[in-house]
Amino acid sequence: MKDIDAQKKLVYLETYGCQMNDRDSERMLALLAKQGYRETKEVGSAGLIVINTCSIRQKAEQKVYSRLGRLKSWKQEDKTRLLAVAGCMAQQEGERFLRRVRHVDLVLGPGELFRLPELLKEVEEIRRPLVATDLDKDEGRWQDQLQPEHSGQVTALVTVMEGCDNYCSYCIVPYVRGRERSRPADEIVDEVERLVAKGVREVTLIGQNVNSYGKKNGAGTNFAQLLDRIEQVAGLERIRFITSHPRDLFPDLTERFRPGGKLCEHIHLPVQSGSTRVLKLMGRGYTREEYLEKVARLKSICPDIAITTDIIVGFPGESEEDFEQTLSLMEEVKFDNSFSFKFSPRPGTRATKMADDVAAELKTERLIRLQRLQRDLAEKKNRGLEGRIRYILVEGPSKKKADELCGRTRCNRVVNFVGPSTLIGKLVKLRIETGLPNSLRASVI
Repeated sequence: MKDIDAQKKLVYLETYGCQMNDRDSERMLALLAKQGYRETKEVGSAGLIVINTCSIRQKAEQKVYSRLGRLKSWKQEDKTRLLAVAGCMAQQEGERFLRRVRHVDLVLGPGELFRLPELLKEVEEIRRPLVATDLDKDEGRWQDQLQPEHSGQVTALVTVMEGCDNYCSYCIVPYVRGRERSRPADEIVDEVERLVAKGVREVTLIGQNVNSYGKKNGAGTNFAQLLDRIEQVAGLERIRFITSHPRDLFPDLTERFRPGGKLCEHIHLPVQSGSTRVLKLMGRGYTREEYLEKVARLKSICPDIAITTDIIVGFPGESEEDFEQTLSLMEEVKFDNSFSFKFSPRPGTRATKMADDVAAELKTERLIRLQRLQRDLAEKKNRGLEGRIRYILVEGPSKKKADELCGRTRCNRVVNFVGPSTLIGKLVKLRIETGLPNSLRASVI
């Protein structure tokens, strides 16, 4: 009997999507840990499975439905097992999820994650599925911003705001994450201090549009000022943030990238297209020229800054000339990395009313060309670092080889090297030996 009860308290959690989803998953695990749950990496041993979903692209949704289909047999083996779906797809589909996947017990939107333990208990008591997708609740939204036990963990994600007010024509985020809400600055600083006390040396501040922080909910502090406060936390080595909207990249934030501080020399600045005409159709609120002006300002303040981006190919109405403008912008900026995708219409967005007139084959061809260019740009930049000396914050074992360690430069480049595990959590001086398209190899000096 004890073994059965123990199995019910094992949770397997699978995450799809962005850093916001990663942080939500950490938060759910911490909430469940308070109720006696322990995480397992084995699906078959779990009494509870939580699938944290993403709906930013159609392919992500297809993966989730396929995964849920494969979990039907797991559910049928033991009727006391619970299957929960959280995240953006849960918010988007709501009750429809239960009609399409009948073995799901709980559908939980991002705005109600803090209620996960009580909702699971209610499902067990009433023995029928529940849907909780209220986005308008402010009460409880920031409560229990728990972190997992960061034993030995060097980096951590810290939520500073949620939601988005931009309503780009292709983007579903405002519909599944809600309007912008900023978390109180005192709470954020307090969380960073607690993380540093546990051994964390680098924090990444996250939100759908972090440089809008403080515009709403009476936060009383803008994002540049929040960075100043976190900079003062003793023992913290590095600060990063993601994601920024180019329209809201104002001079006060750009100025914070001046060398010498804890803020790392990296910004993720999604451009989406290099064509002003397409940017207008997307509702991005800036032109090609304005984007390039902001990039030029960043580089004048911090010449070594790494800039990464997001790009959509095949947006409705994108001509060959529009696409060529995207390629030329990439070559001008020389992005360190880009996350590129074929356009897929998202339910409820304005782009669904536009004619999806770029053929699927052409979208694929353009994506291949764009990714080939990006690979060449990244490899050239990385090779240019060969022989250079860099300080790396060692995060843990390498994903490439079990006997190697891994860390990142301040410019967010992944570095793999041979060294003892005692270096984890420390700043280590390395010589870059080899520049590869997606990473660097180095040796300890």
